[in-house]
Amino acid sequence: MHVDDLVTPALLVERGALRRNLDTMSAALPGTRLRPHVKAHKCTSLARWQRDNGHPGFTCATIRECEVMVEHGLGGDLLLANEVVDASRLGALVRNGARITLAVDSRETIAAALRGNVLEVVIDVNVGLPRCGCPPEKAGELAELARRNGLEVRGVMGYEGHLMMVRPEEDQRRMVRESMEKLVAAAREVGGELVSAGGTGTYRLNEWATEIQAGSYALMDSAYAELGHPFEQALFVLGTVISVSADHAVVDVGLKALGMDHGNPTIPGAQVWFCSDEHTTFAPGALKLRVGDRIRVVPAHVDPTVAYHEAMWLVDGEQVAERWAVDMRGW
Repeated sequence: MHVDDLVTPALLVERGALRRNLDTMSAALPGTRLRPHVKAHKCTSLARWQRDNGHPGFTCATIRECEVMVEHGLGGDLLLANEVVDASRLGALVRNGARITLAVDSRETIAAALRGNVLEVVIDVNVGLPRCGCPPEKAGELAELARRNGLEVRGVMGYEGHLMMVRPEEDQRRMVRESMEKLVAAAREVGGELVSAGGTGTYRLNEWATEIQAGSYALMDSAYAELGHPFEQALFVLGTVISVSADHAVVDVGLKALGMDHGNPTIPGAQVWFCSDEHTTFAPGALKLRVGDRIRVVPAHVDPTVAYHEAMWLVDGEQVAERWAVDMRGW
């Protein structure tokens, strides 16, 4: 099949670039030093490639991701790096032989793990991102409570997500160190073998975590591409030019096909003006476009972009090699 045969908008993944990205990260963080985050691609076929690259454990963001990973034989060591108040579906996975570790940051979420019969937890620590996580000084107390109630506490996690895009790198390095010093201090109080943190934006700098929860590196987006990491853009949204005017053109890739929280997408060789529900309007520059031409749009944020699509198409240039289901969508 040729890419021109696909219905647009269509999610394309350059197979060679994906393979090189996986190999680059595996060389930097071999084995259990990397716990790939499946929220970035929501695709068990891609997760299988990551496992085959030597990474047996995975990070998940939703219960549904855990369930689908287990269904596809990838449930040997899953960390749900998110708090839940109903863990019963996770407990069912554990009863069927999966290893699920749940993040907790309060008495209430510990109680939820107990009610759901989840056996293992990590204490989620707030290291500067105002989201989930307990104050570092409370981590030891929560770990004691969890153990007193029969839970296995594997360690701590803390996500320095507010630092992924910081520049210059000297400032980022300093801020990551300050953030991780909080997590390491909490880890001393909590105990356990895991200090789980990090992401694509900080993987080179985070020397404190025992494992890094990176995900975007596999497919990439325009926001991360600006930071100079050694990963290629593998993900594109293929679109069809549906209108051409004197100073602008329109492609059928809009807000319903793109994650927009990191800004507008990019189109190589053109300047994007704005996006609407089903359109991206752009100045084509030197591109000589006609109605019906196919072009590739680069999303600014990979994770939500993938979640809008039912499938991704692995391609070698203009030839379609394979269809992979985006099978971990939903909650």
